[in-house]
Amino acid sequence: MANAREIQGRIKSIKDTMKITNAMYMVSSSKLQKARRDLKNTEPYFYMIQDSLAKILDVAPEVGSVYFDERPNKVGDDRIVAYLVITADKGLAGAYNHNVIKLAEKCTVDDGCNNMLFVVGQLGRHFFEKKEIPIDINFRYAAQNPTVNRARHISEKIVSMFLDKKIDEVHVVYTKMVNSMTVEAVSTQLLPLKKGSINMQSNELVEHYNDAVFMPDVKTAFDSIVPSYIAGFVYGALVESYCSEHNARMMAMQNASDSANSMIKDLSIQFNRARQAAITQEISEVCGGASHAAQEAQ
Repeated sequence: MANAREIQGRIKSIKDTMKITNAMYMVSSSKLQKARRDLKNTEPYFYMIQDSLAKILDVAPEVGSVYFDERPNKVGDDRIVAYLVITADKGLAGAYNHNVIKLAEKCTVDDGCNNMLFVVGQLGRHFFEKKEIPIDINFRYAAQNPTVNRARHISEKIVSMFLDKKIDEVHVVYTKMVNSMTVEAVSTQLLPLKKGSINMQSNELVEHYNDAVFMPDVKTAFDSIVPSYIAGFVYGALVESYCSEHNARMMAMQNASDSANSMIKDLSIQFNRARQAAITQEISEVCGGASHAAQEAQ
């Protein structure tokens, strides 16, 4: 059994660690709230874009666009499927990175095509590089503090490669925040667009489009809006993943703090027992010494 001084040192060490976990919890909580506010402030703009596309398809369902090109003649090894995989720059977030990377690996195996990976976040890049899975080494974007500008840069690269037929499909693998307690890694097809996936988010624009005139034509108007829609989706995925990361980190830090409290409780009991044993031993030694002295005096 450790002595009281050793146990006291362990308790102090655990309390110091708890200060770190509590600080990380507070930082993640603050960043999570800020990211949610930013997303809420930009959602109306991107919803308006989605509503515009949905209404164009409503008034002109026959409209054709390069963004609907599914390229059915390209199959198997001839078809290049790109995956935008959103991971984190840091660890200590529970199973957050593991789940999204595991899903990305599963998707690349199941599709039966040539794959191209665009990875956001340092941990994801390090993982795929370590396993010698090819990724775009020039695609280097951080996962921290997502911005609309960063989302536009990412979407412009992806859209450009799709239009140049360097890639035939684009999927986004990210983590969706279902609620404050549950996050889920999901894969969503981004390109080519599917008409059924573009739905109205509100009914405010319906009456305004009844007599709308599209200049120079419906197809050009539609194609000019799509890049902003893609950027909006990418931004939403970046923020959702960022929120999920910090939510997972908060839960991990909370679990660590709870475990630390439990350890401190157990160590405190051990400390009290060790101290009590030491006191009992000292009393026994004093009593023994006094008894021996009394015997000698007699």
